[in-house]
Amino acid sequence: MNFELFVSLRYLLAKRRQTFISLITLISIAGVAVGVTALIVVLAVMNGFQEDLRTRILGVTSHVVVGSFKGAITDYRAVNAQIEKEPGVVAATPFVYTQVMISSGKNVAGAILRGIDPQTAYKVINIQDNMIRGSLGDLRAPSAGSDETGAVQPGIILGNELANNLGVRHGDWVTIISPAGRLTPMGQVPKSKLFQVVGIIQAGMYEYDNTLAYIHLETAQQFLGIGDVVTGIEVKVKDIYNAREIADGLRSRLKDSFWVRDWMQMNQNLFSALKLEKAVMFIILTLIILVAAFNIVSSLIMLVMEKTRDIAILKAMGATTASIRKIFVLEGLLIGVSGTILGLLGGFGLCTILKKYQFIELPRDVYYFSTLPVKLEGTDVALIALSAIAISLTATLYPSRQAAKLDPSEALRYE
Repeated sequence: MNFELFVSLRYLLAKRRQTFISLITLISIAGVAVGVTALIVVLAVMNGFQEDLRTRILGVTSHVVVGSFKGAITDYRAVNAQIEKEPGVVAATPFVYTQVMISSGKNVAGAILRGIDPQTAYKVINIQDNMIRGSLGDLRAPSAGSDETGAVQPGIILGNELANNLGVRHGDWVTIISPAGRLTPMGQVPKSKLFQVVGIIQAGMYEYDNTLAYIHLETAQQFLGIGDVVTGIEVKVKDIYNAREIADGLRSRLKDSFWVRDWMQMNQNLFSALKLEKAVMFIILTLIILVAAFNIVSSLIMLVMEKTRDIAILKAMGATTASIRKIFVLEGLLIGVSGTILGLLGGFGLCTILKKYQFIELPRDVYYFSTLPVKLEGTDVALIALSAIAISLTATLYPSRQAAKLDPSEALRYE
């Protein structure tokens, strides 16, 4: 152990004449620890929130969506085949998208109706994994089967919250009403059709669970009277963070008549807001560590005043100005490191408790989740620890410089 570190430890751990200085030191350590703990917990919750949100969004929507500037895609089978040839693409599936009203006889609700192909949709979006009742295979094509009267029984899968609002359960019947109706002598009449609820899906996001409804692609085409066309094609890629590059490749492959959007573009506002909020929270909570840094400055200044005679003796014995400065820099650094270590332990402990017990509940109709998601990232922890130590080190510069400037002859003269 070198001379400067030895003296720093003695000053830090020794019992002082002025107990107030020791109290300020303890407050400084506690302030750094609280700041580090708060930063770790808040950033871990925000990371967990962002990851859970991304997982839930991509559980219902695809990584990339392809559409046509002309409206509907007529030769969608050929386009689908072209898309699947693109490097990095796992699978593709066509879909029909429209807004409808759903009536159960008890209640009426607006919904987003999606016509999907059960044979390929499960390869692109995680519908089956999110289903709590029924199966994706229960969505039958119009030609797949009928009851004893010969009438086709079309099925529909509803979001959990939507089913609750309508007051229906698995096996019940609902009426789908489309505003894109047929023209009659009495004017435009909305189309309506009876569907049986063959599945309930729970994506975990209130916005989706309260609005989404799925039917078979062919059923949607017949019901809407659009013929053998689709609204767009959903695409799944191997690496979700490479979706933008794959989307650019698809634009080149499909030429100018098609538009292509990846999941980051479709949710850009949401994830940009989360990123900005994370940065702002980091800056705000760092102020806690700055307050602790002012306490470190106060503690060291008072320590220099108390140890004036000791500093003079050390200088008289041959200690250099750099050594005196280093003693007080090391003491402030020890305070900062101690507080940082305690803060890391506190942050890890709180994150573990939040993740394991999930005792904080959130209203599902206000937030995207019912409990706080937690995810610790090594880069965030390293940044927090380095920031806390850097702030603590900066706080030592002025007191250590004042101690180093002390004239031993003047100090000893008035002792």
